[in-house]
Amino acid sequence: MRILLTNDDGIHAEGLAALEAIARTLSDDVWVCAPEVEQSGASRSLTLSEPLRVRRLSERRFAIMGTPTDCVMLGIQYLIDGGKPDLVLSGVNRGLNAAEDVTMSGTVAGAIEGMALGVPAMALSQMTSGYRGDQREDFLPAETFGPGLVARLFDVGWPADVILNINFPIAGDTRGGGLEVTRQGFRDVRTRYAEQRTDLRGRDYYWLGYRAEPSRPAEGTDLRAAYEGRISVTPLHIDLTHDATVASLRRALAAPPNAGALKAHS
Repeated sequence: MRILLTNDDGIHAEGLAALEAIARTLSDDVWVCAPEVEQSGASRSLTLSEPLRVRRLSERRFAIMGTPTDCVMLGIQYLIDGGKPDLVLSGVNRGLNAAEDVTMSGTVAGAIEGMALGVPAMALSQMTSGYRGDQREDFLPAETFGPGLVARLFDVGWPADVILNINFPIAGDTRGGGLEVTRQGFRDVRTRYAEQRTDLRGRDYYWLGYRAEPSRPAEGTDLRAAYEGRISVTPLHIDLTHDATVASLRRALAAPPNAGALKAHS
């Protein structure tokens, strides 16, 4: 099996080293195409206004001055010798990629690009205690359970327009919650914020961050599984259509229009 690895934390991230360890339990044909610098929050962005620079670090390892989407696209179309990979693995991300975070995640985007190019793909993320470090032991749950889980999921298979988003519970969680197939959740609290600061020249700037505020996620969601110490596997796809609203709007707009209301908004 030929496996392509990417991430959004950068080519030197400990999570990528953990992902390589997982991949090498499954195959000797492992390729790495990862961002030269951290691209967290890049989502599916492409580098369109400047050239993509590629630095070859070894025979099957490349650092790319671009986004995770750039990395997977270049890896599949140009950098891998001998044909497309059989699997794309993206991660292991430092921190959860659950709930609405999946729409901003470069880790999830790397997997989506693999799927878009016709390769089965998974995104792997590791719940951590924050941004106080990037230590290899933080990724022990992913390294311990990842090989067997990835192999099992690859054998089972999933639809071509779907990626699998996997989140591992925090290291040291002894509850032994097991594995749950979940749906994408949604936080009922706002954790993102911007802090205003002043530089040494008296100019204001802003630093984005997250508050450590737990939400109250519903049963069966990725967040609930993470909070209760379980590994979650969430099938995701990029069709963002809300079918119930499609149906209600079709009914509403099929009715005779209110001429006065339309005129007032014209």
